[in-house]
Amino acid sequence: MSASNGTIRIGLVGIGKIARDQHLPVIGASPDYTLTAVASREGRYEGVPNYRTLAEMLAGQGDLDAVALCQPPQVRFSAALAAIEAGRHVFLEKPPGATLAEVGILIEAARARGVSLFASWHSRYAPGVEPARHWLSGRRIRSVAIAWMEDVRHWHPNQAWIWQAGGMGVFDPGINALSIATHILPPFFLTGATLSVPENRQAPIAADLHFTDADGTAIEAVFDWRQTGPQTWDIRVDTEDGLLVLSKGGSVLTIDGSEQPLPPEAEYRGLYDRFAALVRSGTSDVDLNPLIHVADAFLRGERRTVEAFTD
Repeated sequence: MSASNGTIRIGLVGIGKIARDQHLPVIGASPDYTLTAVASREGRYEGVPNYRTLAEMLAGQGDLDAVALCQPPQVRFSAALAAIEAGRHVFLEKPPGATLAEVGILIEAARARGVSLFASWHSRYAPGVEPARHWLSGRRIRSVAIAWMEDVRHWHPNQAWIWQAGGMGVFDPGINALSIATHILPPFFLTGATLSVPENRQAPIAADLHFTDADGTAIEAVFDWRQTGPQTWDIRVDTEDGLLVLSKGGSVLTIDGSEQPLPPEAEYRGLYDRFAALVRSGTSDVDLNPLIHVADAFLRGERRTVEAFTD
């Protein structure tokens, strides 16, 4: 489905920080979309019909082509399934779900209904990621070190859901690093992990992860939500041909200390361009590899209780 002017009529569900910071500005500036409605139990957005729930929005907006779901992952499955069954294309914020099995059901439902399903990984669209992938292709990798450390109080103030079961804790940002790593590196797997969980929370505040690949490459990752001051989002890849470093979340790329020229940051514009292409081609894009690594960390990692966390 598409509007008569050729744009995709989209509804947005969940009017929180990420929706206001990224989704709404990009949708508003894109020639591919017309924002038709929003649904949120608390937030409102002027200029379009507002609904409290997705069900109300689907009932009230029969011309919707697609929905973008920005709620916490614990409640996203039922919304996604309802939208798919109503014949709407679905854009999933990361992570695509709270469990792997539920996303598998969504994949099959979208296939059966003939609609597009997109599991978005915004960090893959950082300007340095694709050049890094191209440079690493075919090169022998010696080791990889990932450091993803930030201040949870700055990025997730008073967001209780991230500390609950299914909220993933520090893996909420850490999965961004894993989305880049799974895109630029050969397949790898977890060999061990330590998850640091505050005594008053269900999800970890830090994680030390150890991976390897078929060649025995050492791949180490440190995620930590307790960092103040400058934030760290770095991936260092040592190869036989030199050292590649992606820093600032993939927005800066250096090779042997030489910074490479890159286009401006446009992660969410890249996501919405990709979703438009999927909708118009009638295809889906659901890569579960980043979420698989998170699930493996919870499955195989040792839990270590640390001091309580308060906002």
